[in-house]
Amino acid sequence: MIPAPTLSADKANQATNWHLIKRLLAFSWAYRASCLKVLFLQLFLLTLGLGGLSFIGLGLDVIRHSIDPTTPEPRGVFGLAPPGEWTAMHQVTLLAGLILGMALVRAGLNYYYTVSVGHLVHNQIVFDLRSKVYEKLQSLSFRFFDANASGSIINRVTGDVQALRVFVDGVLIQTVIMILSLIVYITYMVSIHLTLTIACLATLPVLWGITVVFSTKVRPLYMRNRELVDRMILVLSESIQGITTVKGFGREREEREKFLRANEDVCAQHGVIFWLVSLFSPTVGLLTQINIMILLGYGGYLVFQGEIALGSGMVVFAGLLQQFSGQVSNIATIANSVQRSLTGARRVFEILDAPVEIQSKPGAVRLERAKGEVRFENVGFSFKGVDPVLKDISFTARPGQIVAVVGATGAGKSSLMSLIPRFYDPTAGRILLDGHDLRDLDLQDLRRNIGIVFQENFLFSNTVAANISFGKPDVDREAIEKAAGIAAAHDFIKDLANGYDTVLGESGVNLSGGQRQRLALARAILLEPPILLLDDPTAAIDPETEHEILEAMDRATAGRTTFIVAHRLSTLRRADLILVLEHGQLVQTGTHDELYNAPGLYRKLARLQIIDDLKERDTLLTRNPNG
Repeated sequence: MIPAPTLSADKANQATNWHLIKRLLAFSWAYRASCLKVLFLQLFLLTLGLGGLSFIGLGLDVIRHSIDPTTPEPRGVFGLAPPGEWTAMHQVTLLAGLILGMALVRAGLNYYYTVSVGHLVHNQIVFDLRSKVYEKLQSLSFRFFDANASGSIINRVTGDVQALRVFVDGVLIQTVIMILSLIVYITYMVSIHLTLTIACLATLPVLWGITVVFSTKVRPLYMRNRELVDRMILVLSESIQGITTVKGFGREREEREKFLRANEDVCAQHGVIFWLVSLFSPTVGLLTQINIMILLGYGGYLVFQGEIALGSGMVVFAGLLQQFSGQVSNIATIANSVQRSLTGARRVFEILDAPVEIQSKPGAVRLERAKGEVRFENVGFSFKGVDPVLKDISFTARPGQIVAVVGATGAGKSSLMSLIPRFYDPTAGRILLDGHDLRDLDLQDLRRNIGIVFQENFLFSNTVAANISFGKPDVDREAIEKAAGIAAAHDFIKDLANGYDTVLGESGVNLSGGQRQRLALARAILLEPPILLLDDPTAAIDPETEHEILEAMDRATAGRTTFIVAHRLSTLRRADLILVLEHGQLVQTGTHDELYNAPGLYRKLARLQIIDDLKERDTLLTRNPNG
């Protein structure tokens, strides 16, 4: 693993909660129209609810006054009251009809409110945020992916994006609704009786203190939980990707136990969070019940004294207090959502804030079609915190030349190849293409001029034709078949179930190694690049397949500047220039004949290869003496 700043590094710890909240508010501002629409609907629903509650209280007062005319006459609601000359039954019937009408309107608005929130959350926020995170991931350099596990990245694009949207619908909207509702409820309660309101809300300071303590306790638990989920996803991802290795070594039981432990860690962490949430919610509920007790005692006394009415006074006040208590109880949910959203925000913003190290500079030089001259001038390269991988590398590859790169494992071969398409930038010196520093060229133009075939090539779960045309998806079938022909892939493709329309399994699992390699070569050839990079394409294939690949390579490299990491003499003999690397330094350059006839590392490596080839031939002859 290459050391580099990870996503959970110091930057995350430096981001204060207030800074995150400000960023979340700025993020939410983009959806202000939809948020205001949702808030307006909620206010309308609140008004209808209060109207229905008030009419219920008024109806009770009408009934009570009808039974006992000595009680105070019913007062109107919002300045409205049934005609005094109407009978009590007519008045109650009218109020019942109004309550039913408001309930029907409220039901319809509730449906529209739910649909609006769903559209805001899933069709706008989650969609946009996932797109932004994925777009940023596409622009980040290889160094970022070297330093961060795929499980953590996937979890951020899926789980943490969901946690982040909670801020909009579970925190921002709900907080505004709660504040507005509490203001309305308190105002209404004060209009009924000021002292009763103060008495019933005396527990609010205690509730605030409990909420602060809860938030402080649960915040680090959520951060740790996301880290444990990252680890669980990584274990799952690695076990699936390495299933062949797992089964080959008979390690199924150990892998099951490893995943079980990771899963248990997540569950245990969830249990601690659930315990705190479960403790917090009943505590809030207990405080609200104390308020109801105060209402029954003190409110009942006020009714007996005639200071407030039974229906539009105490009953409505009880309804308001229940609604108030419900909103206050929602503090537990909001506080929980705040911690979830802040944890998710940190992790998502770390991706969005990650520096794009490799990109086109302003006014970059456009490159339509390169001639193919590649020059390294005193190039050095190192990963952060690691000793130099390449040191003072200088050479020139002429247009159309085949340049082989050879050396022991860890000599820096793949690193040298990675610098040409700017997967990384050199830390010293410069690389020129047709006389232009690579850093001065438009990045997309540069990479469109380079075809790449890796030692282990990735194929997508798509048709054979789509995989070959991945770099140029608009080409016709004739061009695809021509590229496949050059790569010696056309014949085996025709024998597949649906030819070029055959859908490959994940990573081309239903193909042999040689077939995957030829498809990758066809994919690179289709670009018609002036520069071709081949990273040891014959390393893990049998001699017969190697012969087919080498023939395909001969056709593919014609007229192109080709860099090839190679170990086998059959490949090295084809090279116009061989670069011999040792511990990151260029120790020899020349052709095969020049280097083999001179003392040095190349001759040593070549002789070892000859010995291995002879041993392999003797083994084959021993097994098949008539072959």
